[in-house]
Amino acid sequence: MDFRIYICIIKLRGNKAFNVLSIPARREVKVKQQNRIMLETACIIARKTRSKGVLLYADMIEDYEALAKIGQEKRVDLILAIKDESFFQEAASVFEKVLQIPDVPLGRINQMKMAIIQALSKGLVKKGDKWVCLSGIPQTKVLDNLIILEFGKEFELVSSADLPVISEIVRPEVFETVLRLALEISIEGKEGRKPVGTIFVLGKHEEVLKFSHPMVINPFQGYPEEERNILDHRLKETVKEFSSIDGAFILREDGIILAAGRHLDASGENIEIPLGLGSRHRAAAGITSLTDALAIVISEETGGVRIFHHGKIFMEIEKGE
Repeated sequence: MDFRIYICIIKLRGNKAFNVLSIPARREVKVKQQNRIMLETACIIARKTRSKGVLLYADMIEDYEALAKIGQEKRVDLILAIKDESFFQEAASVFEKVLQIPDVPLGRINQMKMAIIQALSKGLVKKGDKWVCLSGIPQTKVLDNLIILEFGKEFELVSSADLPVISEIVRPEVFETVLRLALEISIEGKEGRKPVGTIFVLGKHEEVLKFSHPMVINPFQGYPEEERNILDHRLKETVKEFSSIDGAFILREDGIILAAGRHLDASGENIEIPLGLGSRHRAAAGITSLTDALAIVISEETGGVRIFHHGKIFMEIEKGE
């Protein structure tokens, strides 16, 4: 595994960086100062390492025009990743490259992963690029984690060097909608109980259907296509309900749900997957190795979400990271 990673983690917390102040207004000033230091440092590092730019988790940024000014002064390209809808709209009025990531609880590592996968989906980053990634915890509004990574090499954030061009397999908005839905299912579980395990197979539907068969009556059969498009937000609760059915969801590249409760015949017996992962993950590995489709798998045991391509996991999002 030759993934080349340049990593620098900067954690400035509490009185290690600043004296703990009891007055909220003074603390807010200190936080803004720290965030500016982190932003300027990230821009300097991007220039020094010849990175493409800075990929920033930006929910804690309050002044997007000031942020844009920093990027212009440092001559560094900025990509923003934001959860909050109002912040997203505000940032989008200032920046061209703004990603809206799922509004679910995410730690620093998962913030990075969601930003990376969305940037890949939209073609904003590609294999061989080097980017500085900057994140923090929204509750404290502090940027405190900086990583420099090069895409397309083996790495703990992106598990495979074989990065797919997602737009060639499925429409980016379909991929992002399904991933957001998978994260919600993994967190909510079924009626408050343990996570629901399921598989979403995206794209290359003709081949996927050829290497699969129905386990139950297809609940989507007979409905007009416009009533079974995953991009229709009214379908979200229906999909969550059917996620408890054994088998996989099969989606066309444009988001039309072709089937649920589908058994994937590709066994994946000769494919290596990490220890501890079961038949659902092996089936996802098998079908993506045969068809060039993408598969998003929710683990029934842990609620972790893994994305497969070419028989390999290329990203996994575990709770608590």
